[in-house]
Amino acid sequence: MLAFGPVPSRRFGRSLGVNNIPDKVCTYACVYCQIGNTLRMEIERREFYPPEKIYEDVGKIVKKEDVDYITFVPDGEPTLDINLGREVDMLKDFGIPLALITNASLINREDVRADMMKFDAVSLKLDAVTEMIWKFVDRPHKSLKLDEILEGMLKFREEFKGKLVTETMLVNMVDYEMEIKEIAKFIGKLKPQVAYIGTPTRPPAEKWVKEVDNYTLNYAYSEFSKYAKVEFLTEYEGNEFSSTGNFEEDLLNITAVHPMREDAVMELLHRTGEKIEKLEEMVREGKIMVVEYNGEKYYMRELASRKSMKR
Repeated sequence: MLAFGPVPSRRFGRSLGVNNIPDKVCTYACVYCQIGNTLRMEIERREFYPPEKIYEDVGKIVKKEDVDYITFVPDGEPTLDINLGREVDMLKDFGIPLALITNASLINREDVRADMMKFDAVSLKLDAVTEMIWKFVDRPHKSLKLDEILEGMLKFREEFKGKLVTETMLVNMVDYEMEIKEIAKFIGKLKPQVAYIGTPTRPPAEKWVKEVDNYTLNYAYSEFSKYAKVEFLTEYEGNEFSSTGNFEEDLLNITAVHPMREDAVMELLHRTGEKIEKLEEMVREGKIMVVEYNGEKYYMRELASRKSMKR
């Protein structure tokens, strides 16, 4: 299945996810990524899955579930998909708002911006505005240039009429004081409806990555608030994960993109009427892996990109 959920989203409510990029093809190799390490660094757009398959999989779910947004949030960078614009045009048939969560690395390209314009809501990653921190946190493809990306964001903002939000992920090991001020100034130019601030709350790609302290979070909130409405992405979004009734299929589809906390998995077990032995079997067979982070157990689909995340 190339669609999963709906899952609870702090940005987009009950969000039906579209996984239009396989594990894990991306333009970045972010140190905090919950999908794991990037397996293929690419910057050229190409076809990954037939648009008809995405349409079919989404259709199966929206017929049965209430959905606030259909959200492209895959196992890699969604704008690498050369069929993205066509997929959006097809999915508009369902009459549900469409959202895109992107790292914005290709936004300087006119064809990418044209596809992004088709969405009702877009979330742009804005982790840094200086070269050193951008390269440390996001670890971009060597051909990418930060100044072109920032310029592309501003061009997109000039034309986009939908809901625009930014998302800034703060990690330990970075001295953020000056950087936060500069990110805040750039947010002032972008004028997003909401500027989200996050810190890793799920198991990250690199073992050394941790949450930042409260001082840094509060400082970022204070600076960003000078230019936009600000919200944190640090609270747990809840356990309202939808179910088809097939526990194994649901768990594999959701946790390919969205690691689930242990209590959410137990609730999904209960909802489907499945027994704990089924979960234990999936772990034994290597379909699901268990990772501890910040004192919580997370269940994630066993993917090649996540091999190094095993503790």
